[in-house]
Amino acid sequence: MPQLQPTATPHQPPAPTRAPAAGTDWAVLATGVVRHALIVASFCCCIALALTLGGKGSWDQNLVYSLAIGMVSWTVIEAGRITLARHEEGMWPRGWRGIALVAAGTLVGFGAGTLLGDLWCQCSTWARWQATPGSLATVLVITTLATVAASFFFYSRGTARALQARIALTERDAAEARLKLLEAQLEPHMLFNTLANLRVLIALDPTRAQAMLDHLIAYLRATLTASRATHHPLADEFDRLRDYLELMAVRMGPRLHYTLDLPEALRQVPVPPLLLQPLVENAIRHGLEPQVAGGQITVRARVQPGAASTPSAPATPYLVLEVADNGVGLAQAPTPPSTPGTHFGLAQVRERLATLHGSAGTLDLIAASAGGTSASLRFPLNIQHS
Repeated sequence: MPQLQPTATPHQPPAPTRAPAAGTDWAVLATGVVRHALIVASFCCCIALALTLGGKGSWDQNLVYSLAIGMVSWTVIEAGRITLARHEEGMWPRGWRGIALVAAGTLVGFGAGTLLGDLWCQCSTWARWQATPGSLATVLVITTLATVAASFFFYSRGTARALQARIALTERDAAEARLKLLEAQLEPHMLFNTLANLRVLIALDPTRAQAMLDHLIAYLRATLTASRATHHPLADEFDRLRDYLELMAVRMGPRLHYTLDLPEALRQVPVPPLLLQPLVENAIRHGLEPQVAGGQITVRARVQPGAASTPSAPATPYLVLEVADNGVGLAQAPTPPSTPGTHFGLAQVRERLATLHGSAGTLDLIAASAGGTSASLRFPLNIQHS
C-alpha cells in the first residue's frame, strides 16, 4: 500500500504575496538623487581645479563659485526632470521640454550661483566683469558646456538603465512563455500515457478500469481548474504526484508502493508545475513495470548547501528533488533513459531547468548499486515567494 511520511501533511494554500513597501520607489529615487549630487559636486571640483591651474583665480574662490553655479543648475534640472518625467522611460523629458529644462538650469544656475558666490566671498562679480568684459563670456561658456555635459551624462545613464530594464522584462516574458509552452506539451503527454494504461486495463479488469477512470476525472478536474501560473508551491506539486500515483496504484495494485517525503519548511518553495511528474512516469514505465514484483518509488525534497561565488558573499543553498525507484535499473530498462529521443519527459524537464536557471539547474540519472534508478533535480533555492 502507498506510504506517506508524517511530513506530507494536508495541503495548505500558498501564502499571499506581500505587496511592496509603500516608500520603495521614493527610496530608490532618493538614492539616485544623492548619487547625482555627489557626481555633480565632484565635477565642480574638477572645474575649479582646472581654472586654478590655468591662472584664473585662487582655489577657494573658484571652488565656491563652481560649486554654487553647478549645484544650483543641477538642482533646477533634477527637480524639473523628476516633476516632468517622473513616469517616463529614463526619467527625462522628451523633445523641447528637455532642451528648455537644460537652458533654464543653465541660466538660473549662472545667475543664482554667481550671487551666492558673491555673498560668500564678499565681493562683486559684476564689477569684475565690467573691468574685464571677456571674463563674462568665459564663465558663460564654461557654465553652459558643463551643464550640457552633465545633463547628457545623466540622460545617457537613465536611457541605458531604462533599456536594460526593458530587455530584462522582455527576457522574463519570453522565459515565462517558453515555460508555458513546455508545460502545455507535458500535460497531453501525461494524459496520453494514462489513457494508454487505461485502455490496457479495460480489457484485463473492467472494475479496476472504472476506478481508474474515476481517479483520472478527479485528477483532470483539479489540474485543469488550477491556476496557469509559471510557479506553484512545492506542496501542490507533491499533491499532484499523489493523485497521479493513486491513478497508477489502481492499475498496478499491490505492485506499486510509494513514499512522498516533503519537509514542512519546503512546502511553500515555488517550483514550475509538472516538474517531477515526468520523472515519476519514467520510474514506473521503465523501472517498475518491467519488474514482475513491481517496487517502490520514493520522492523526497531536501536542501543542499552551496558554495559562495566570492569569499564575502553568502553561500547560495540549493533545492534537491529526488525520484528514486528500486526497479530494473538503467542497464536492464527496455529503452534506457540515456537513449537520445526516447524520453520526451526528461528532455522537457532539462529544458525547463535551463530556461529558469541556466547552468545552475541540473538533472542527473544515477544507477543505484542495489538496483533501481535515482533521478535528481538540483537548482538554486528560491524562498522569495515562500
